[in-house]
Amino acid sequence: MIKPTRKVNNSWKASVITLFPDVFPGVLGASIIGNAKKSDIWQLETVDIRDFSVNRHRTVDSPPSGGGPGMVLKPDVAAKAIDSVAMSNDRPIIYLTPRGKPLTQKKVRELANGKGVIILCGRFEGVDQRVIEARQMEEISIGDYILAGGELAAQVLIEACVRLLPGVLGRAQSAENESFENGLLEYPLYTKPRQFEGRDIPDILLSGDHKKIACWRNERSKEITKARRTDLWQEYINGDGHECD
Repeated sequence: MIKPTRKVNNSWKASVITLFPDVFPGVLGASIIGNAKKSDIWQLETVDIRDFSVNRHRTVDSPPSGGGPGMVLKPDVAAKAIDSVAMSNDRPIIYLTPRGKPLTQKKVRELANGKGVIILCGRFEGVDQRVIEARQMEEISIGDYILAGGELAAQVLIEACVRLLPGVLGRAQSAENESFENGLLEYPLYTKPRQFEGRDIPDILLSGDHKKIACWRNERSKEITKARRTDLWQEYINGDGHECD
């Protein structure tokens, strides 16, 4: 069990506004993320959007103005749900949408260094633009694809943040050596047995020479990044990238 590193009332907190509160914590209740929650390193709150409907049918959506397919989450309902957790709160309010800015490790670290997040999970065709503007919501995308709703995306964002909180990972270096932390994708990993189906662990990794191992890993990271992510590679070579001595 992870020992708590901070008081409960100072824990990093995620408030999720959703039509499906029962899907939480989901994966957020498992493994190191779930253990950190039990140890009060972070807190999770869910808010049911339907609780803020203005009629007895608990209606939360309406057809899009101007016509078109699907339904749109009503601004008055969404605003009441947001205001139930956002009053006197300096956490950012995030709307997860494919049109948002891409979620990056830099953004994750920024959010993890704050007090937490308030997330609105969209459904249907989306959310009325007026409530996005009125509540100054930050639009974020977890990738160039479409999901049925924002619940899975919310769990992705929260897990990415929580694992960076002090006391969650066993070693701080575990996060520092991962993909995106230094602008590169992660190097290949190996473990026992030494030989697997005719494939050997590279000799350099068994040499005990930590400087050469670090250089080998750096070179493999650069090769993989250059081959698979030309956008990251261009940023790397235009930045502080350097060769091993």
